Amino acid sequence: MKESLLDILCCPLDKHDLELENAEYDGDEVVGGELVCTECGEAYPIEDGIPNLLPPDMRDETPA
Repeated sequence: MKESLLDILCCPLDKHDLELENAEYDGDEVVGGELVCTECGEAYPIEDGIPNLLPPDMRDETPA
């Protein structure tokens, strides 16, 4: 994902901003890390450049 995507993404639980943490890059693309909500602190993983913004209870049930 492009880092500029952070300008339009928000936490699906409380609609607050997300911050990129533990980012792994391939050139200018973010391919790993996590997005963390600035308000509730919930973390959403980024795997293979795709952010998983499902709420935690739904994320555990979804097969990869």
